[in-house]
Amino acid sequence: MDIQYVENVKAVAAKTKRKRGSLYPHNRIALLFLAPWLIGLIVLTLGPMAASLYYSLTDYSILSAPSWVGLDNYIAMFATDPLFLVSLKVTFLYVFTSVPVKLIFALAVALWLNKGMRGLGIYRTVYYIPSLLGGSVAIAMLWRKMFGGDGLLNQLLLYVGIQAPDWVANPKYALYSIVLLSVWQFGSSMIIFLAGLKQIPAEYYEASSVDGAGKVRQFFSITVPVLSPVIFFNLVMQIITSFQSFTQAFVISNGTGGPINSTLMYSLYLYKKGFAFFQMGYASAMAWVLVLLIGFFTFLVFRSSKSWVHYEDGGK
Repeated sequence: MDIQYVENVKAVAAKTKRKRGSLYPHNRIALLFLAPWLIGLIVLTLGPMAASLYYSLTDYSILSAPSWVGLDNYIAMFATDPLFLVSLKVTFLYVFTSVPVKLIFALAVALWLNKGMRGLGIYRTVYYIPSLLGGSVAIAMLWRKMFGGDGLLNQLLLYVGIQAPDWVANPKYALYSIVLLSVWQFGSSMIIFLAGLKQIPAEYYEASSVDGAGKVRQFFSITVPVLSPVIFFNLVMQIITSFQSFTQAFVISNGTGGPINSTLMYSLYLYKKGFAFFQMGYASAMAWVLVLLIGFFTFLVFRSSKSWVHYEDGGK
C-alpha cells in the first residue's frame, strides 16, 4: 500500500514537472520581451540608487576614492549646514505656494473649456503647449528677461504709470517669479481635469437644478466630490514634480540661488554640492533626504485621501 502511494506521488510529480517544462518556452519569450525594461531597471535605476546610497555614507569628491564616514553627511546637514535648512525653507515655500495655485488655475480653465465651446481641440492644444515648453532652458531664460528690471512686464506696468522692481533680482519677489512660471505650466493638469469633467453625467446637474441648487452648490456638492480622484492624482504628481524642480531656479538665478539665497531650491543646492563643490557623497545624502521628504508628503496625501477622495463604487 505504501509502495503504491509513493509511486503515485512520483507519477504526479513527474507529470507536474512536464507541465512546468512545457511552459518554459513561453516564459523565455516573455523574459526576452521584458529584458530591455529589466536591464534598464537594474542598470539605470536600481544600480545608481544603490551606488548613491553607498556614496551618501562616504566622503567622495569624484576626483578621489570614497572613504567611509557613516552617517556624518546626514548629521552635518542638520547640525552644521545653514544653507541646507535655507534650501528646505525655499523649497517648502515654493511647493506649498505653486501646487495649490497651479491646480486651482488648471481646474478653472478646465471648467471653462468644459462648456462645449467651438474649437475645443485648438484651445486644449494652446493651453497644453506651456507644459511641453515650460521646463526648457530657453523658456526659463525668456522668463528671466520678461521679469527683469527692463523686461516686458515692467515696460507694460510703466506704460500705465507703475514703477515696478526688478522681480528676479529682488529677494522679496524672485521666488514668486518662479512660482508664476510653474503655474503657467498648468496644461497637463488641465487636460486631466478636463477628461475627468467629461466623465461626470449631465443627469447629476439636471437633477440638482430641479432641486434648486445653484452653480456654486453644484460645484461643491457634485463636481468636487466626483472629481476628487482626479484632484488626488494631480495633487500627488504635482507635489513630486515640484520638490524636484531645478531648471527654472538654476537659469533664473544664473545657478547661484540668489539673490540672497531666495531661490536656492533644494535640487539646486544639491547640484551645487555635487558638481560645483565636488562633494558627491554629501550630495548623495541630500538626494536620499529628498526621496524621504517626497515619500513622507506623498504618504500624508494618501492618508488624508480617505476623508476627501470619493469613488463611484463607494470605496475610498
